[in-house]
Amino acid sequence: MVIVYLLLILSFILINFYKTKRSLHMLQQNLYNENNRYLKWVMKNKKQFIDIDLLVVIITLIVTLFVYNNEFMVVLLSIIMALLNVLMAIRWRRNIKNDQNKKKLVVTARIKRLICTILILFAIPLVFMVLHSYYTKNIWNMFLVLSLMTYLNNFVVFIAMLINTPIEKCVYLHFKTMAQSKLRSMPNLKIIGITGSYGKTSSKRILADILNVKYNALPTPRNLNTYNGLIMTVNNYMDKFTDIFIAEMGAYVKGEIAGLCRLVKPKYGILTTIGTAHLESFGSQENIQKGKFELIESLPSDGFGILNADDPLQVSYKLKNNVRIIWIGIENKDVDVYASNIKCSNKGTSFDVTFKGDKKKYHFQTKLLGKHNVYNILSAIACGKEFGIDTDDLIEAVSGVRPVEHRLELKHLGNFYMIDDAYNSNPVGAKRALEVLGMMPGIKVVVTPGMIELGEKEDEYNKVLGEQISEVADYVILIGEKKTKPINDGLLEKGFDKDKIIVFNDVREAYPFITTLTGKEEVYALFENDLPDTYNEK
Repeated sequence: MVIVYLLLILSFILINFYKTKRSLHMLQQNLYNENNRYLKWVMKNKKQFIDIDLLVVIITLIVTLFVYNNEFMVVLLSIIMALLNVLMAIRWRRNIKNDQNKKKLVVTARIKRLICTILILFAIPLVFMVLHSYYTKNIWNMFLVLSLMTYLNNFVVFIAMLINTPIEKCVYLHFKTMAQSKLRSMPNLKIIGITGSYGKTSSKRILADILNVKYNALPTPRNLNTYNGLIMTVNNYMDKFTDIFIAEMGAYVKGEIAGLCRLVKPKYGILTTIGTAHLESFGSQENIQKGKFELIESLPSDGFGILNADDPLQVSYKLKNNVRIIWIGIENKDVDVYASNIKCSNKGTSFDVTFKGDKKKYHFQTKLLGKHNVYNILSAIACGKEFGIDTDDLIEAVSGVRPVEHRLELKHLGNFYMIDDAYNSNPVGAKRALEVLGMMPGIKVVVTPGMIELGEKEDEYNKVLGEQISEVADYVILIGEKKTKPINDGLLEKGFDKDKIIVFNDVREAYPFITTLTGKEEVYALFENDLPDTYNEK
Protein backbone atom coordinates (compact mmCIF):
# COMPACT_ATOMS: atom_id res chain seq x y z
CA MET A 1 0.00 0.00 0.00
CA VAL A 2 2.86 2.38 0.78
CA ILE A 3 4.19 2.09 -2.79
CA VAL A 4 0.71 2.73 -4.22
CA TYR A 5 0.31 5.84 -2.06
CA LEU A 6 3.77 7.12 -3.04
CA LEU A 7 2.93 6.70 -6.72
CA LEU A 8 -0.34 8.53 -6.19
CA ILE A 9 1.41 11.40 -4.40
CA LEU A 10 4.02 11.63 -7.18
CA SER A 11 1.24 11.78 -9.77
CA PHE A 12 -0.35 14.70 -7.88
CA ILE A 13 3.00 16.49 -7.73
CA LEU A 14 3.42 16.00 -11.49
CA ILE A 15 0.01 17.38 -12.50
CA ASN A 16 0.31 20.30 -10.08
CA PHE A 17 3.69 21.21 -11.54
CA TYR A 18 2.19 21.76 -15.00
CA LYS A 19 -1.08 23.29 -13.82
CA THR A 20 0.77 25.74 -11.57
CA LYS A 21 3.15 26.66 -14.37
CA ARG A 22 0.19 27.43 -16.62
CA SER A 23 -1.64 29.41 -13.91
CA LEU A 24 1.47 31.46 -13.10
CA HIS A 25 1.95 32.18 -16.80
CA MET A 26 -1.61 33.44 -17.12
CA LEU A 27 -1.29 35.46 -13.92
CA GLN A 28 1.86 37.11 -15.29
CA GLN A 29 0.33 37.72 -18.73
CA ASN A 30 -2.69 39.28 -17.04
CA LEU A 31 -0.51 41.72 -15.06
CA TYR A 32 -0.96 39.91 -11.74
CA ASN A 33 -4.72 40.39 -11.83
CA GLU A 34 -4.61 44.14 -12.48
CA ASN A 35 -8.24 45.22 -12.97
CA ASN A 36 -9.25 41.58 -12.28
CA ARG A 37 -7.75 40.44 -15.59
CA TYR A 38 -6.63 37.07 -14.24
CA LEU A 39 -10.00 36.30 -12.65
CA LYS A 40 -11.71 37.28 -15.92
CA TRP A 41 -9.45 34.82 -17.73
CA VAL A 42 -10.41 32.08 -15.25
CA MET A 43 -14.12 32.82 -15.75
CA LYS A 44 -13.76 32.87 -19.54
CA ASN A 45 -12.18 29.43 -19.37
CA LYS A 46 -14.88 27.69 -17.29
CA LYS A 47 -14.59 24.57 -19.42
CA GLN A 48 -11.31 23.76 -17.65
CA PHE A 49 -13.39 22.89 -14.54
CA ILE A 50 -15.15 20.07 -16.40
CA ASP A 51 -12.07 17.92 -16.80
CA ILE A 52 -10.41 14.73 -15.63
CA ASP A 53 -9.32 16.30 -12.35
CA LEU A 54 -13.01 16.66 -11.41
CA LEU A 55 -13.31 12.88 -11.82
CA VAL A 56 -10.28 12.46 -9.57
CA VAL A 57 -11.99 14.58 -6.88
CA ILE A 58 -15.15 12.45 -7.13
CA ILE A 59 -13.18 9.19 -6.87
CA THR A 60 -11.25 10.54 -3.87
CA LEU A 61 -14.48 11.56 -2.18
CA ILE A 62 -15.96 8.09 -2.72
CA VAL A 63 -12.88 6.39 -1.25
CA THR A 64 -12.74 8.83 1.70
CA LEU A 65 -16.38 8.36 2.64
CA PHE A 66 -17.19 4.78 1.70
CA VAL A 67 -14.41 2.35 0.77
CA TYR A 68 -11.25 3.44 2.60
CA ASN A 69 -11.35 0.16 4.60
CA ASN A 70 -11.61 -2.00 1.47
CA GLU A 71 -7.95 -2.62 0.54
CA PHE A 72 -8.68 -4.03 -2.92
CA MET A 73 -10.88 -1.09 -3.93
CA VAL A 74 -8.42 1.41 -2.46
CA VAL A 75 -5.52 -0.05 -4.47
CA LEU A 76 -7.59 -0.22 -7.64
CA LEU A 77 -8.91 3.32 -7.37
CA SER A 78 -5.50 4.66 -6.35
CA ILE A 79 -3.93 3.21 -9.50
CA ILE A 80 -6.75 4.63 -11.63
CA MET A 81 -6.31 8.06 -10.06
CA ALA A 82 -2.54 7.99 -10.54
CA LEU A 83 -2.99 7.09 -14.21
CA LEU A 84 -5.54 9.87 -14.67
CA ASN A 85 -3.15 12.38 -13.07
CA VAL A 86 -0.30 11.26 -15.34
CA LEU A 87 -2.54 11.51 -18.42
CA MET A 88 -3.55 15.02 -17.39
CA ALA A 89 0.08 15.98 -16.81
CA ILE A 90 1.07 14.72 -20.26
CA ARG A 91 -1.77 16.69 -21.85
CA TRP A 92 -0.97 19.87 -19.92
CA ARG A 93 2.70 19.55 -20.87
CA ARG A 94 1.77 19.14 -24.54
CA ASN A 95 -0.62 22.11 -24.44
CA ILE A 96 2.00 24.35 -22.81
CA LYS A 97 4.57 23.29 -25.38
CA ASN A 98 2.20 23.87 -28.32
CA ASP A 99 0.88 27.24 -27.15
CA GLN A 100 1.49 30.11 -29.61
CA ASN A 101 3.27 32.22 -26.99
CA LYS A 102 4.53 35.67 -27.88
CA LYS A 103 5.99 35.79 -24.39
CA LYS A 104 6.94 32.81 -22.27
CA LEU A 105 6.64 32.67 -18.50
CA VAL A 106 9.48 34.76 -17.09
CA VAL A 107 10.72 33.37 -13.78
CA THR A 108 11.25 36.68 -12.02
CA ALA A 109 11.92 37.22 -8.32
CA ARG A 110 8.18 37.81 -7.91
CA ILE A 111 7.34 34.48 -9.53
CA LYS A 112 9.88 32.74 -7.26
CA ARG A 113 8.22 34.29 -4.21
CA LEU A 114 4.84 33.11 -5.48
CA ILE A 115 6.16 29.57 -5.97
CA CYS A 116 7.36 29.52 -2.34
CA THR A 117 3.94 30.68 -1.12
CA ILE A 118 2.16 28.11 -3.30
CA LEU A 119 4.33 25.32 -1.84
CA ILE A 120 3.46 26.52 1.67
CA LEU A 121 -0.24 26.62 0.76
CA PHE A 122 -0.04 23.00 -0.32
CA ALA A 123 2.08 21.98 2.67
CA ILE A 124 -0.02 23.46 5.49
CA PRO A 125 -3.31 21.59 4.85
CA LEU A 126 -1.44 18.43 3.94
CA VAL A 127 0.51 18.43 7.21
CA PHE A 128 -2.71 19.07 9.09
CA MET A 129 -4.53 16.28 7.26
CA VAL A 130 -1.64 13.85 7.81
CA LEU A 131 -1.95 14.50 11.55
CA HIS A 132 -5.72 14.19 11.30
CA SER A 133 -5.37 10.96 9.35
CA TYR A 134 -3.08 9.56 12.06
CA TYR A 135 -5.89 9.83 14.59
CA THR A 136 -8.78 8.87 12.29
CA LYS A 137 -6.83 6.12 10.55
CA ASN A 138 -8.07 7.46 7.19
CA ILE A 139 -5.22 8.86 5.08
CA TRP A 140 -7.71 9.64 2.32
CA ASN A 141 -8.63 12.86 4.08
CA MET A 142 -5.22 14.08 2.91
CA PHE A 143 -5.79 12.89 -0.65
CA LEU A 144 -9.18 14.60 -0.70
CA VAL A 145 -7.58 17.92 0.19
CA LEU A 146 -4.83 17.36 -2.38
CA SER A 147 -7.28 16.52 -5.16
CA LEU A 148 -9.41 19.59 -4.36
CA MET A 149 -6.38 21.88 -4.41
CA THR A 150 -5.31 20.35 -7.72
CA TYR A 151 -8.77 20.88 -9.17
CA LEU A 152 -8.83 24.50 -7.93
CA ASN A 153 -5.21 25.20 -8.87
CA ASN A 154 -6.07 28.53 -10.53
CA PHE A 155 -7.52 29.78 -7.25
CA VAL A 156 -4.63 28.42 -5.17
CA VAL A 157 -2.29 30.55 -7.29
CA PHE A 158 -4.64 33.52 -6.88
CA ILE A 159 -4.71 33.09 -3.07
CA ALA A 160 -0.91 32.93 -3.07
CA MET A 161 -0.85 36.22 -4.96
CA LEU A 162 -3.18 37.80 -2.38
CA ILE A 163 -1.01 36.55 0.49
CA ASN A 164 2.08 38.01 -1.18
CA THR A 165 0.44 41.40 -1.84
CA PRO A 166 1.89 43.15 1.26
CA ILE A 167 5.35 41.83 0.39
CA GLU A 168 5.02 42.97 -3.22
CA LYS A 169 3.89 46.42 -2.07
CA CYS A 170 7.01 46.76 0.07
CA VAL A 171 9.19 45.60 -2.82
CA TYR A 172 7.41 48.03 -5.14
CA LEU A 173 7.88 50.99 -2.76
CA HIS A 174 11.57 50.18 -2.37
CA PHE A 175 12.25 50.11 -6.11
CA LYS A 176 9.96 53.09 -6.73
CA THR A 177 11.99 55.18 -4.26
CA MET A 178 15.20 54.07 -5.99
CA ALA A 179 13.85 55.06 -9.42
CA GLN A 180 12.60 58.46 -8.27
CA SER A 181 15.92 59.20 -6.55
CA LYS A 182 17.76 58.31 -9.73
CA LEU A 183 15.56 60.59 -11.84
CA ARG A 184 16.05 63.46 -9.38
CA SER A 185 19.81 63.01 -9.66
CA MET A 186 19.62 63.66 -13.44
CA PRO A 187 18.24 67.23 -13.78
CA ASN A 188 19.28 67.54 -17.46
CA LEU A 189 17.44 64.36 -18.50
CA LYS A 190 14.71 64.99 -21.11
CA ILE A 191 11.68 62.79 -20.38
CA ILE A 192 9.13 62.12 -23.13
CA GLY A 193 5.87 60.29 -22.44
CA ILE A 194 4.09 58.41 -25.22
CA THR A 195 0.55 57.07 -25.00
CA GLY A 196 -2.49 56.39 -27.14
CA SER A 197 -4.89 53.58 -27.93
CA TYR A 198 -2.69 52.26 -30.71
CA GLY A 199 0.84 52.71 -32.00
CA LYS A 200 2.62 53.43 -28.70
CA THR A 201 5.37 50.86 -29.13
CA SER A 202 5.94 51.69 -32.81
CA SER A 203 6.03 55.42 -32.05
CA LYS A 204 8.46 54.85 -29.18
CA ARG A 205 10.84 52.77 -31.28
CA ILE A 206 10.72 55.20 -34.21
CA LEU A 207 11.31 58.19 -31.94
CA ALA A 208 14.31 56.52 -30.29
CA ASP A 209 15.89 55.62 -33.64
CA ILE A 210 15.52 59.20 -34.89
CA LEU A 211 16.67 60.98 -31.72
CA ASN A 212 19.70 58.70 -31.46
CA VAL A 213 21.35 60.52 -34.37
CA LYS A 214 22.23 63.26 -31.87
CA TYR A 215 21.34 62.02 -28.40
CA ASN A 216 21.56 58.88 -26.30
CA ALA A 217 17.86 58.02 -26.08
CA LEU A 218 16.56 55.24 -23.83
CA PRO A 219 13.09 53.88 -24.69
CA THR A 220 11.30 51.54 -22.31
CA PRO A 221 12.25 48.01 -23.46
CA ARG A 222 9.64 45.68 -24.90
CA ASN A 223 6.20 46.40 -23.40
CA LEU A 224 7.37 47.72 -20.04
CA ASN A 225 4.70 50.41 -20.04
CA THR A 226 3.25 49.90 -16.53
CA TYR A 227 4.33 51.28 -13.13
CA ASN A 228 6.62 48.31 -12.54
CA GLY A 229 7.88 48.48 -16.13
CA LEU A 230 8.90 52.12 -15.86
CA ILE A 231 10.52 51.57 -12.47
CA MET A 232 12.43 48.58 -13.83
CA THR A 233 13.60 50.59 -16.85
CA VAL A 234 14.91 53.47 -14.74
CA ASN A 235 16.65 51.22 -12.21
CA ASN A 236 18.09 48.63 -14.60
CA TYR A 237 18.66 50.38 -17.93
CA MET A 238 19.23 54.09 -17.30
CA ASP A 239 22.76 55.36 -16.69
CA LYS A 240 24.60 58.69 -16.50
CA PHE A 241 25.03 58.73 -20.29
CA THR A 242 21.28 58.73 -20.97
CA ASP A 243 20.15 62.06 -22.47
CA ILE A 244 16.52 61.24 -23.19
CA PHE A 245 14.11 58.83 -21.52
CA ILE A 246 11.17 57.78 -23.72
CA ALA A 247 8.47 56.36 -21.46
CA GLU A 248 5.74 54.33 -23.14
CA MET A 249 2.61 54.55 -20.99
CA GLY A 250 -0.15 51.95 -21.15
CA ALA A 251 -3.46 52.01 -19.31
CA TYR A 252 -6.63 49.98 -18.83
CA VAL A 253 -8.60 52.49 -16.74
CA LYS A 254 -8.78 56.23 -16.13
CA GLY A 255 -6.13 57.57 -13.77
CA GLU A 256 -3.36 55.13 -14.68
CA ILE A 257 -1.58 57.49 -17.10
CA ALA A 258 -1.78 60.30 -14.52
CA GLY A 259 -0.15 57.95 -12.01
CA LEU A 260 2.64 57.08 -14.44
CA CYS A 261 3.22 60.79 -15.04
CA ARG A 262 3.51 61.42 -11.31
CA LEU A 263 6.10 58.66 -11.22
CA VAL A 264 8.47 59.86 -13.99
CA LYS A 265 7.31 63.49 -14.51
CA PRO A 266 7.57 63.87 -18.33
CA LYS A 267 8.16 67.35 -19.75
CA TYR A 268 7.19 66.35 -23.27
CA GLY A 269 4.36 64.15 -24.53
CA ILE A 270 3.19 62.43 -27.71
CA LEU A 271 -0.36 61.20 -28.20
CA THR A 272 -0.63 58.68 -31.06
CA THR A 273 -4.26 57.76 -31.80
CA ILE A 274 -7.35 57.57 -29.62
CA GLY A 275 -9.57 54.63 -30.41
CA THR A 276 -11.45 51.74 -28.82
CA ALA A 277 -8.61 49.58 -27.49
CA HIS A 278 -9.46 48.33 -23.95
CA LEU A 279 -12.96 49.76 -24.25
CA GLU A 280 -14.19 47.01 -21.93
CA SER A 281 -11.95 48.10 -19.03
CA PHE A 282 -12.24 51.86 -19.64
CA GLY A 283 -16.03 51.69 -19.85
CA SER A 284 -16.62 54.31 -22.55
CA GLN A 285 -15.00 56.19 -25.43
CA GLU A 286 -15.09 59.37 -23.36
CA ASN A 287 -13.12 57.68 -20.56
CA ILE A 288 -10.51 56.54 -23.07
CA GLN A 289 -10.19 60.09 -24.44
CA LYS A 290 -9.81 61.61 -20.96
CA GLY A 291 -7.45 58.84 -19.89
CA LYS A 292 -5.06 59.40 -22.79
CA PHE A 293 -5.07 63.18 -22.35
CA GLU A 294 -3.87 62.72 -18.76
CA LEU A 295 -0.37 62.66 -20.28
CA ILE A 296 -0.73 66.00 -22.08
CA GLU A 297 -2.43 67.63 -19.09
CA SER A 298 0.41 66.56 -16.79
CA LEU A 299 3.05 68.42 -18.84
CA PRO A 300 4.55 71.66 -17.49
CA SER A 301 4.01 74.95 -19.31
CA ASP A 302 7.63 75.01 -20.55
CA GLY A 303 7.24 71.60 -22.21
CA PHE A 304 5.25 70.63 -25.30
CA GLY A 305 2.77 68.05 -26.46
CA ILE A 306 2.56 66.59 -29.98
CA LEU A 307 -0.99 65.87 -31.21
CA ASN A 308 -2.51 64.47 -34.39
CA ALA A 309 -4.79 66.97 -36.17
CA ASP A 310 -6.34 64.14 -38.23
CA ASP A 311 -7.73 62.49 -35.09
CA PRO A 312 -11.16 64.02 -34.26
CA LEU A 313 -10.89 62.92 -30.63
CA GLN A 314 -7.69 64.91 -30.23
CA VAL A 315 -8.88 68.01 -32.09
CA SER A 316 -12.16 68.18 -30.15
CA TYR A 317 -10.64 67.81 -26.69
CA LYS A 318 -10.50 70.92 -24.45
CA LEU A 319 -7.15 70.96 -22.69
CA LYS A 320 -7.10 71.90 -19.02
CA ASN A 321 -3.55 73.27 -19.00
CA ASN A 322 -1.54 75.73 -21.10
CA VAL A 323 1.21 73.48 -22.43
CA ARG A 324 2.38 74.31 -25.98
CA ILE A 325 0.92 71.98 -28.62
CA ILE A 326 2.63 70.95 -31.88
CA TRP A 327 0.18 69.60 -34.45
CA ILE A 328 1.03 67.02 -37.11
CA GLY A 329 -1.19 65.90 -39.98
CA ILE A 330 -1.66 64.33 -43.39
CA GLU A 331 -5.31 65.09 -44.18
CA ASN A 332 -5.26 68.44 -42.34
CA LYS A 333 -2.78 70.84 -43.95
CA ASP A 334 -3.10 73.58 -41.32
CA VAL A 335 -0.57 71.98 -38.98
CA ASP A 336 3.01 72.49 -37.82
CA VAL A 337 4.37 69.38 -39.58
CA TYR A 338 2.55 68.14 -42.70
CA ALA A 339 3.13 65.05 -44.90
CA SER A 340 2.04 64.70 -48.52
CA ASN A 341 2.68 62.63 -51.64
CA ILE A 342 2.71 59.37 -49.68
CA LYS A 343 3.65 56.29 -51.71
CA CYS A 344 3.86 52.72 -50.44
CA SER A 345 5.52 49.67 -52.02
CA ASN A 346 7.06 46.39 -50.96
CA LYS A 347 10.28 48.34 -50.30
CA GLY A 348 8.75 50.81 -47.85
CA THR A 349 7.11 54.23 -47.85
CA SER A 350 8.14 57.61 -49.28
CA PHE A 351 6.60 61.01 -48.52
CA ASP A 352 7.26 64.75 -48.49
CA VAL A 353 7.26 66.89 -45.34
CA THR A 354 6.45 70.60 -45.02
CA PHE A 355 7.15 72.59 -41.85
CA LYS A 356 4.99 75.54 -40.89
CA GLY A 357 6.69 78.77 -42.00
CA ASP A 358 8.92 76.91 -44.47
CA LYS A 359 7.57 76.53 -48.03
CA LYS A 360 10.23 73.99 -49.01
CA LYS A 361 9.26 70.30 -49.22
CA TYR A 362 11.65 67.74 -47.77
CA HIS A 363 11.61 64.21 -49.19
CA PHE A 364 11.71 61.28 -46.74
CA GLN A 365 12.06 57.55 -47.37
CA THR A 366 11.47 54.78 -44.80
CA LYS A 367 11.50 50.98 -44.74
CA LEU A 368 8.28 51.07 -42.72
CA LEU A 369 4.91 50.33 -44.28
CA GLY A 370 1.69 52.25 -43.96
CA LYS A 371 0.20 55.68 -43.56
CA HIS A 372 -0.05 55.28 -39.78
CA ASN A 373 3.73 54.90 -39.59
CA VAL A 374 4.02 58.24 -41.40
CA TYR A 375 2.12 59.77 -38.46
CA ASN A 376 4.58 58.17 -36.04
CA ILE A 377 7.51 59.49 -38.05
CA LEU A 378 5.97 62.98 -38.21
CA SER A 379 5.73 63.02 -34.40
CA ALA A 380 9.38 62.00 -34.14
CA ILE A 381 10.43 64.61 -36.73
CA ALA A 382 8.52 67.32 -34.84
CA CYS A 383 10.20 66.29 -31.59
CA GLY A 384 13.62 66.09 -33.24
CA LYS A 385 13.26 69.60 -34.68
CA GLU A 386 12.37 70.92 -31.22
CA PHE A 387 15.47 69.23 -29.81
CA GLY A 388 17.69 70.93 -32.41
CA ILE A 389 18.29 68.13 -34.93
CA ASP A 390 18.95 69.38 -38.50
CA THR A 391 16.48 68.39 -41.23
CA ASP A 392 19.19 66.59 -43.25
CA ASP A 393 20.02 64.51 -40.19
CA LEU A 394 16.33 63.76 -39.71
CA ILE A 395 16.04 62.58 -43.33
CA GLU A 396 19.00 60.25 -42.83
CA ALA A 397 17.64 59.02 -39.49
CA VAL A 398 14.20 58.23 -40.96
CA SER A 399 15.78 56.16 -43.74
CA GLY A 400 17.50 54.05 -41.11
CA VAL A 401 14.50 53.45 -38.85
CA ARG A 402 14.16 49.74 -38.16
CA PRO A 403 10.82 47.98 -38.66
CA VAL A 404 9.11 47.17 -35.37
CA GLU A 405 8.76 43.45 -34.83
CA HIS A 406 5.26 42.11 -35.52
CA ARG A 407 3.92 45.53 -36.57
CA LEU A 408 3.50 45.54 -40.35
CA GLU A 409 6.92 43.95 -40.60
CA LEU A 410 7.59 42.79 -44.17
CA LYS A 411 9.31 39.40 -44.37
CA HIS A 412 10.23 37.31 -47.39
CA LEU A 413 9.38 33.73 -46.40
CA GLY A 414 10.40 31.30 -49.11
CA ASN A 415 8.05 31.92 -52.00
CA PHE A 416 5.72 34.50 -50.44
CA TYR A 417 5.84 37.84 -48.61
CA MET A 418 4.54 37.93 -45.06
CA ILE A 419 3.22 41.23 -43.70
CA ASP A 420 3.53 40.50 -40.00
CA ASP A 421 1.04 42.60 -38.03
CA ALA A 422 0.56 39.89 -35.44
CA TYR A 423 1.16 41.87 -32.26
CA ASN A 424 -2.38 42.84 -31.22
CA SER A 425 -5.13 44.12 -33.44
CA ASN A 426 -7.78 46.81 -33.13
CA PRO A 427 -10.34 48.31 -35.51
CA VAL A 428 -8.16 51.26 -36.57
CA GLY A 429 -4.92 49.27 -36.81
CA ALA A 430 -6.59 46.45 -38.75
CA LYS A 431 -8.07 48.89 -41.25
CA ARG A 432 -4.67 50.49 -41.77
CA ALA A 433 -3.03 47.11 -42.23
CA LEU A 434 -5.60 46.22 -44.89
CA GLU A 435 -4.84 49.52 -46.66
CA VAL A 436 -1.18 48.48 -46.80
CA LEU A 437 -2.10 45.04 -48.16
CA GLY A 438 -4.29 46.71 -50.78
CA MET A 439 -1.29 48.66 -52.10
CA MET A 440 0.62 45.47 -52.84
CA PRO A 441 0.60 43.66 -56.19
CA GLY A 442 -0.25 40.00 -56.77
CA ILE A 443 -2.36 37.62 -54.68
CA LYS A 444 -3.46 38.98 -51.31
CA VAL A 445 -4.17 36.77 -48.29
CA VAL A 446 -5.40 37.72 -44.81
CA VAL A 447 -4.70 35.43 -41.85
CA THR A 448 -6.48 36.42 -38.62
CA PRO A 449 -8.19 35.11 -35.47
CA GLY A 450 -10.08 38.40 -35.13
CA MET A 451 -9.92 41.15 -32.54
CA ILE A 452 -10.34 40.83 -28.77
CA GLU A 453 -10.89 42.96 -25.63
CA LEU A 454 -13.43 45.22 -27.36
CA GLY A 455 -16.26 44.70 -24.88
CA GLU A 456 -19.86 44.29 -26.01
CA LYS A 457 -19.03 45.57 -29.52
CA GLU A 458 -16.40 42.91 -30.18
CA ASP A 459 -18.58 40.86 -32.54
CA GLU A 460 -19.75 44.02 -34.30
CA TYR A 461 -16.18 45.20 -34.92
CA ASN A 462 -15.14 41.76 -36.14
CA LYS A 463 -18.04 41.66 -38.58
CA VAL A 464 -16.95 45.05 -39.95
CA LEU A 465 -13.42 43.65 -40.21
CA GLY A 466 -14.80 40.85 -42.38
CA GLU A 467 -16.50 43.40 -44.62
CA GLN A 468 -13.26 45.37 -44.93
CA ILE A 469 -11.23 42.24 -45.69
CA SER A 470 -13.66 41.35 -48.51
CA GLU A 471 -12.66 44.55 -50.35
CA VAL A 472 -8.94 43.69 -50.35
CA ALA A 473 -8.22 39.97 -50.01
CA ASP A 474 -8.24 37.16 -52.55
CA TYR A 475 -8.12 34.50 -49.82
CA VAL A 476 -8.98 34.62 -46.11
CA ILE A 477 -7.65 32.22 -43.48
CA LEU A 478 -9.54 32.36 -40.18
CA ILE A 479 -7.96 30.93 -37.02
CA GLY A 480 -10.62 29.37 -34.79
CA GLU A 481 -14.09 28.72 -36.19
CA LYS A 482 -16.08 29.88 -33.14
CA LYS A 483 -14.20 33.11 -32.45
CA THR A 484 -14.08 34.18 -36.12
CA LYS A 485 -17.75 33.60 -36.94
CA PRO A 486 -18.52 37.38 -37.05
CA ILE A 487 -15.67 37.88 -39.56
CA ASN A 488 -17.02 35.03 -41.65
CA ASP A 489 -20.51 36.58 -41.54
CA GLY A 490 -19.13 39.94 -42.69
CA LEU A 491 -17.27 38.32 -45.58
CA LEU A 492 -20.31 36.39 -46.79
CA GLU A 493 -22.65 39.40 -46.52
CA LYS A 494 -20.31 41.26 -48.86
CA GLY A 495 -20.47 38.40 -51.35
CA PHE A 496 -16.97 37.03 -50.72
CA ASP A 497 -16.42 33.58 -52.27
CA LYS A 498 -16.98 31.08 -49.44
CA ASP A 499 -14.62 28.62 -51.15
CA LYS A 500 -11.81 31.12 -50.56
CA ILE A 501 -12.47 31.24 -46.79
CA ILE A 502 -10.34 28.65 -44.99
CA VAL A 503 -10.64 27.89 -41.27
CA PHE A 504 -7.83 26.42 -39.15
CA ASN A 505 -7.47 26.05 -35.38
CA ASP A 506 -3.72 26.68 -35.40
CA VAL A 507 -2.00 29.50 -37.28
CA ARG A 508 0.83 27.17 -38.24
CA GLU A 509 -1.55 25.32 -40.55
CA ALA A 510 -1.82 28.50 -42.65
CA TYR A 511 1.76 28.43 -43.95
CA PRO A 512 1.54 25.24 -46.06
CA PHE A 513 -1.73 26.46 -47.58
CA ILE A 514 -0.26 29.85 -48.54
CA THR A 515 2.66 28.18 -50.33
CA THR A 516 0.17 26.37 -52.59
CA LEU A 517 -1.00 29.76 -53.95
CA THR A 518 2.36 30.79 -55.34
CA GLY A 519 2.82 30.78 -59.09
CA LYS A 520 3.36 33.51 -61.63
CA GLU A 521 2.09 36.21 -59.25
CA GLU A 522 3.71 37.22 -55.98
CA VAL A 523 1.75 36.37 -52.82
CA TYR A 524 1.38 38.82 -49.93
CA ALA A 525 -0.07 37.40 -46.70
CA LEU A 526 -1.14 39.78 -43.94
CA PHE A 527 -1.03 38.11 -40.52
CA GLU A 528 -3.39 40.36 -38.56
CA ASN A 529 -3.33 39.74 -34.79
CA ASP A 530 -1.83 36.74 -33.04
CA LEU A 531 -4.48 35.35 -30.67
CA PRO A 532 -2.87 35.36 -27.20
CA ASP A 533 -2.74 32.32 -24.95
CA THR A 534 -5.64 33.60 -22.87
CA TYR A 535 -8.00 33.16 -25.80
CA ASN A 536 -6.56 30.15 -27.66
CA GLU A 537 -9.23 28.06 -29.36
CA LYS A 538 -8.37 24.40 -29.16
